[in-house]
Amino acid sequence: MPWKTRRWETLSTERICSTPIFDLHRRKSAHPHRGERDFYVLSAPAWVNIIPLTPQGEVVLVRQYRHGISDFTLEIPGGMIDPDDPDPAQAARREMREECGYDSNIIIPLGQVHPNPAIQPNFCYSFYARDVLKVGEPDPNPGGSEETEVELVPLTDIKQMIATGKITHALVITAFSFFDIYNPPPAR
Repeated sequence: MPWKTRRWETLSTERICSTPIFDLHRRKSAHPHRGERDFYVLSAPAWVNIIPLTPQGEVVLVRQYRHGISDFTLEIPGGMIDPDDPDPAQAARREMREECGYDSNIIIPLGQVHPNPAIQPNFCYSFYARDVLKVGEPDPNPGGSEETEVELVPLTDIKQMIATGKITHALVITAFSFFDIYNPPPAR
């Protein structure tokens, strides 16, 4: 006898750990066929990332150390939306200026995804910045622990860098997938 897929009902939520990056919650939920169970949810602010593209057709990437893998990654600028950011596009622009020192007045939304809907309720918003120009030096996470090294890469090299594992960050690959699907107008 096939079951119709049913929603779980949240009975209670308890925050069991709080960090500057996320809160861990234990959620007690009930299902009509599966009973009551505890689930764990990482609550974090929404995230953004942005593909900065120069007039010469180069993507501005940042190399930075990531503690989760204890190694360096090559990424596009991105991070959490701060409470004082007016909207995701402005948060992405701020991250771009902080992490790589580039800016643009042309910020184009590409799409949004749930980074990991099994355990996280937040979104990651992806953007494209056209005709970026260097306006200063990187100042990632002022007063914090981030350091970035800027690398300019021809846009035509990005697919190969993903295919060969030089770019492995899932949300960065998602942004480039959006970019490829929607094919925004090239830099002038």
